[in-house]
Amino acid sequence: MSYAQFIFPGIMGMAVLFSSIFGAMSIVWDREFGLLKEVLAAPIDRSTVAVGKALGGTSQAMIQGLVLLLLAPVVGVRLSLLSIVELIPITFALAFALSSMGVAIASRMRSMQGFQVVTNLIMMPMFFLSGALFPLRGLPGWMMVLTRLDPASYGMDPLRRVALAGLLPAEVRGSLGLTVFGRVLPIGVELAVLLSFGLVMLGIAIRNFRIRD
Repeated sequence: MSYAQFIFPGIMGMAVLFSSIFGAMSIVWDREFGLLKEVLAAPIDRSTVAVGKALGGTSQAMIQGLVLLLLAPVVGVRLSLLSIVELIPITFALAFALSSMGVAIASRMRSMQGFQVVTNLIMMPMFFLSGALFPLRGLPGWMMVLTRLDPASYGMDPLRRVALAGLLPAEVRGSLGLTVFGRVLPIGVELAVLLSFGLVMLGIAIRNFRIRD
C-alpha cells in the first residue's frame, strides 16, 4: 500500500474540516456589515437562519471533499465503487458536525479577527489529533484521551477504514480503527457520535441566534 493511499482519507477529511468551519465566517461578516440584523428582523423563526447556515456549510464542505474523490485516480489512489458510495454519508456526517460547530462559534462572535483567532485555536489541534496524518495507536495516555474527545476523530477513522477496505486484511483494518476502552468502534457508532455532536452544536447555534443582540 502506498503512502498516498494511506494519507488520502486524511487529506479528504482535512478539506472537509477547514471548509466546514470557515464556511461559518459569512455569519460574522454579515454581522459586521449589519446584514445579519436585517435577516434576523425578517418575519421568520431565527432557528431557520442557523439551520440554513449549517446545511449550507455542510453542502459546501461535502462538495469540496467529494471533488477529491474524482481526483483520487490522478494521484494513484484506488477506490472501489462501493467505497465511494460508503464515503458519501461519512463525508456528510463529518461536514454536518463541523459546520454546526462553526455556526455555533460564529453566532457569538462580533469581529472577524476574533472568529479567526478562535477557529485557528480550535482547528489545528482538532486536525492533528484526529488521526488524519497518523494512526491513533501507541500514543501517550494523555494524548489518547484527547484524540477520543476530538469529534473529528470519529470522521477521519471511518473515512480511512472505508478507503482501505479492499487493500488490507480485515484484522489489519481493525487494528487501525478507533478504540474506546479497548474495543474498536463500529462505523455506525462513529457516525452516530458525529451526528449527535452536530445536533448539539446546532442547538447551541439556534439558542444563540434567538438571543437578541
